[in-house]
Amino acid sequence: MPGCKRVVVTGMAGVSSLGDNWATIEANFRANRSGIRRMDEWDRYSELNTRLGGPIDNFSTPKHWTRKQLRSMGRVSKLAVYAAERALEHAQLLGDPSIQDGRMGVACGSSTGSTDEIKAFGNMLLNSVADGLNANSYIRMMPHTTAANISIFFGLKGRLIPTSSACTSGSQGIGYAYEAIKFGRLPMMLAGGAEELCPTEAMVFDALYATSLQNDTPQSAPRPYDNSRDGLVIGEGAGMLVLEELEHALARGAKIHAEIVGFGSNADGMHITKPEQATMRGAMELALQDAGLEPQAIGYVNGHGTATEQGDIAETLATSSLFGENMPISSQKSFLGHTLGACGALESWFCIEMLNSNQYVHTLNLAQVDTRCGPLDYLRDEFRTMHNDYVMNNNFAFGGVNTSLIFKRWC
Repeated sequence: MPGCKRVVVTGMAGVSSLGDNWATIEANFRANRSGIRRMDEWDRYSELNTRLGGPIDNFSTPKHWTRKQLRSMGRVSKLAVYAAERALEHAQLLGDPSIQDGRMGVACGSSTGSTDEIKAFGNMLLNSVADGLNANSYIRMMPHTTAANISIFFGLKGRLIPTSSACTSGSQGIGYAYEAIKFGRLPMMLAGGAEELCPTEAMVFDALYATSLQNDTPQSAPRPYDNSRDGLVIGEGAGMLVLEELEHALARGAKIHAEIVGFGSNADGMHITKPEQATMRGAMELALQDAGLEPQAIGYVNGHGTATEQGDIAETLATSSLFGENMPISSQKSFLGHTLGACGALESWFCIEMLNSNQYVHTLNLAQVDTRCGPLDYLRDEFRTMHNDYVMNNNFAFGGVNTSLIFKRWC
C-alpha cells in the first residue's frame, strides 16, 4: 500500500510453564516435556471436573522492582511487565530515552484482570464487607490492567491499545500495534498479551464440557487434532514483541528478527462460542491480502489447536480449504495448555524462532489425526527441518474473533 511503513520485530520475550527463554523452552519441546500438571489445589472445587493446568511454578518478580511499582500489579500484570522488560532488553531499548518521549506505545491484553481482586469485590457484594479492597484493587482487576501497567512501568507515552479479547488478546495486540506503525502513527510499539492461571477460567470451559479430564495422566493432555482428544487445558504466561518501523530500526542499528507483513482480523457475527470455518478462512485471506501474497507463499501455519472438537475441526477445515493438504501445521498448546490472552503473543514469538532456525515444533500427544479434521501435513513426534520465507500464526476467540498474522524471514 503506497505510503505505508514497513514493520519489523526487534525484540521478543516471554514466560511460560516451560521456561522464560527460547533455549530452555526449545529444549523442553525437543524432549517432549509437557508443562501440564495435576492441580491438587483445585480439589476444593467439587463441581469443577478438570484438575489439569499449565502453571508457572516459582515465578517471582525481579528484585529491582520497587514496592511502588508493584502495588498496582496483580499476577497477570506482573507476567506482562516481566515479558515486556525482557523484550525491551532484547531490543536494546531498556532505559533508552526514546521510548519515553511519545515514540513508543503499547498494545496488550488478557482475558480478564487479576481474579484475586475480582474475588474481593465479589465478597463486598455478597457479604457487605470491603476486606482486602484498597485504592489499587480496581487497577489490578480492570480489563486493560496489563497495557496500563506496562505503559506506566516504562514511561511509555505513545498509544495505549487494550486488547481484552480472550484467546486473541495477544495476536490482536500485535496486529493493532503493527497497523499503528504501518500507518505512520508512531515508530515503536510493545505488543503482546498475558494471562494468569485461575480455576474460574477452567470452569468457563468445564461448563461447556470442553476441558480435558485426564486428571490422573496430565502429561497425556491436551491432544490437539487427535482422534482421542477430550478437551483443552488452561495454562498461563505472557509474551511481548518490540515492533519498530523499519527505517527507525535501521537508523539505530537494531538487530531485526523478522518482518510483519500481514494481519487479518474479522468476526463470525453468528454465535458467541461456536467457531465458523468460513470466517476463519476469511481472516487468513485478509492477512494474505494485506501482505500481497498468494497462499502458496506460506510455508507453515501455527494452528490455534486448542484440542476442542469444534475448534480443531473448524480451523483445520478452513486451513486446508485455503492452503491444501500439504500445508505443515502444529500447535504448541499441546505442551503449554491454552494460555488464553497470552497464546497469540507466545506463539508469534515461537513462529519467529522457528522461522529463523529452520526447526519447527511438532504437536505433542498427536498419535492419530481425527479424520474429521481438514487434510493437512500435521507435524508429529519430533521437530521438522524446513526453510520458509513466510509463516502464519492463527488464533480464534470466544465472541467469534478471528486473527491471522504473517511473519517474513529477515535476510
